[in-house]
Amino acid sequence: MIMKTKEIQEQRIAIIGAGPGGLTLARILQKHGVKTVVYEREKSPTSRQQGGTLDLHENSGQWALKEAGLFEKFQTLARYEGEDFRLVDKSGKVYLDEVTDKNNGKRPEIDRGILRELLLDSVDSTCIQWGHKLTHAVPLKNGIHELHFENGHVDTVHLVIAADGAFSRIRPLVTDSVPEYTGLSMVELNIKNVATSHPSIAELNGHGTFFAIADHKSIFAQLNGNGNIRVYLSFKVDHNWLDTCEIPFNEPDKAKQQLLQYFNDWDESLKDYIRFADEAILPRRIYMLPIGLKWIHKPGVTLIGDAAHLMSPFAGKGANLAMRDAAELALSIVKHENVDQAVQGYEKKMYVYSSQSAEESDSNLKLCFSDNAAVKWMDLMKQYNDTI
Repeated sequence: MIMKTKEIQEQRIAIIGAGPGGLTLARILQKHGVKTVVYEREKSPTSRQQGGTLDLHENSGQWALKEAGLFEKFQTLARYEGEDFRLVDKSGKVYLDEVTDKNNGKRPEIDRGILRELLLDSVDSTCIQWGHKLTHAVPLKNGIHELHFENGHVDTVHLVIAADGAFSRIRPLVTDSVPEYTGLSMVELNIKNVATSHPSIAELNGHGTFFAIADHKSIFAQLNGNGNIRVYLSFKVDHNWLDTCEIPFNEPDKAKQQLLQYFNDWDESLKDYIRFADEAILPRRIYMLPIGLKWIHKPGVTLIGDAAHLMSPFAGKGANLAMRDAAELALSIVKHENVDQAVQGYEKKMYVYSSQSAEESDSNLKLCFSDNAAVKWMDLMKQYNDTI
């Protein structure tokens, strides 16, 4: 482990956001003797659900966990059977049915909440400030920034790192670029205790991911480690569709009946993903930043994760890239005596790999919601499998 000089150790570094990227960054820096403060808008680690499941890739998420000294523990928590993948069209015709060898898996799954717990347990809890929603940052001299929070707290830091997601409050400090609507909206559902409550869905879904695509729509479902299935209905629609479709998303039973109408000619087994959904229904629009986004470097500030390169989920790389960004930036800080040079080195490298992933994500989204999408996706997956 490389311990930093007193000069670097005395730099006040603030990370905005305690997601996978922000926590990975804090952990790796802490491991190398560099302290940070992490500001998180959530009031506590349990104040909201952490979403579904992630597959961590070897050269990004898994590599970052190795640099954080957490990979062995991750392996005890990961679900290698979660790599299983089944692709069908709206009739239920199967195009792909991949079952992963548990001893040879490359992209094991882990629930977002479990991953966050793993990272939180590894970070000095005193460095995380919960219930701190950033309102704005003011640039001062020599790269120093003054951070203002909704609760009235003010902090002055030498380096502020935005890990605060799609609508980052820090991003405007370095670029005028803003997220643009991709043309896709999603509706998130949840089916609880599938194996016991709905064994037919459990059998159809398998141990991993189930993907049904046709007619510029899709049903995407993932089995989580808690036995629930997270379901995402996707629609290629105008930006205002969620506001004008008249689906009462706050009334789940009525909303499900209307959502079923959008899949009225789909196989009954596929519509069960909607029929048997429990709890709240969450609508959301999918946004992206311009592919290949760069900015003129400014001292004392940088971006990681969705704040830097927001893209659709159709490359499966959002959290993986956030964690890779965190590791690349942390290691660059560790290797340089000058923080500003470290940040510039990270940014130059990040622009290359993130733009490649953004192009892949955009291409995959367009393919998934084109004509004959199941056939095209099958061909793409076979090409991918031939290269690994």
